[in-house]
Order: sequence, then structure tokens, then C-alpha cells
Amino acid sequence: MRIIGLIGGITPQSTITYYQVLNDLAQQKYGGEHTAKVLVNSVDFGEISALQVAGKWDVLDTIMANAAASLEKAGASCIVICANTMHLCIEAVRNEVTIPAIHIAEATAEAIVEKQLKKVLLLGTKYTMEKTFYTDVLKSFGIDAIIPNQEDRNVIHHIIYAELAKGILSEKTKEKYLAIIEKACTEGAEGVILGCTEIPLLIKQNDVEIPVFDTTTIHATKAFNLSL
Repeated sequence: MRIIGLIGGITPQSTITYYQVLNDLAQQKYGGEHTAKVLVNSVDFGEISALQVAGKWDVLDTIMANAAASLEKAGASCIVICANTMHLCIEAVRNEVTIPAIHIAEATAEAIVEKQLKKVLLLGTKYTMEKTFYTDVLKSFGIDAIIPNQEDRNVIHHIIYAELAKGILSEKTKEKYLAIIEKACTEGAEGVILGCTEIPLLIKQNDVEIPVFDTTTIHATKAFNLSL
């Protein structure tokens, strides 16, 4: 397989999951003691988070583009941004490199289409839920997104940064997420996108009745298949 380039650190927890998924896939594919060929450019999440809050997406574009360029120079065959929210910078990355930069929303939309679903709940940071970079991709695949109300968005976002990004998992937090998902089911949600790469640490398919789309695993699998 060819080398996969990961822009990681956003957060360390999700980056670890990407690495684990890729190595599991390599072992399934090649057997024995085989592992995935991976390069990681790990950025400072504290810096990234502060720039997000400040709305300095132009600076974030530069950071992401430079990280991608360094991975390409080091031999990566494709680029994976290990965070849903930072796909706000995907065009800056694609403009900087000549290798594929795999869009997490596009990969997720493909998985939703495979299940022939048309209406799904989108969970993620407030940037992912409130800006259009994600929902626009879903629309282009004929998928409607249900976005939680303002109060629920605040809860989801706070938990991501205050708990999940730090590796804190609790049953009380899970119950809050499950209540939001249950509410969306009454609004016609046929599936739920775990549109933050830390949420799959908390919510699993066996926790809910509707299909769950684990964006971390979907994204990593797309990259693995491309690297073959």
C-alpha cells in the first residue's frame, strides 16, 4: 500500500482512532503483523481551537495547507484531515497539493447513499452544524440534514470540547446525546451522522435503532482503499 498522510492532533483522541482503524484494515487485508503506512503531521489543538473561536479561518487555511504540503513532500499519496470541522479548510488544502485530499462529508454521503437514506441527523461542533460546508455536500448527494435546535447545539458543542476532546466519556453525557437523537427520530431522521471524529468514542451503533454513520471509520476506510 501507499503512504497515507494524516493531519492530526485535532484532537489527539480522534487521531489515535484513525491510526487504529488504518492498522486494523491493513491487518485484515494483508494478515500477519502487517500495519498501515502512515505519516502524521500533528498540529497544536490549543492553537487550532483558539483560532476557531476567533473566526480566523484564513489563518487556519494556511496551517492546514502547509501541513498537507509537508505530508506530500514527505511521500504521502493522499491527505486526510482528522477532524470534521477542519474540512472548512479543505479547498485551501486541495489548492496546495497535487495528491487527493479526501473530504469526510463526501465519503460519509457515499455511505448514506449506499443505504438509500434521504434524511439524516447531523451531530458535530457548532461550526459543522451551523455553517454550510457539510450540509452543502450532503445536499449535492440528495441528502437532507436535520440540525438540532440552538439549545441542543450548544450542549453538543460544549461536550465535544469540554469532555470528548479530552477523552472524558460518561453515561450522563451519552444520555444527553441519545435524547437528541431520539428527538430527531420523531422529526423523520432515518440515520445519524456522528459528524465529529470524537463522538464515535461515545455513541455506538448498538446504542440507537437507526443507522449510525461513524465519520472517523468511514473517512479512514476511504483513505485506506485509495492507498491500495
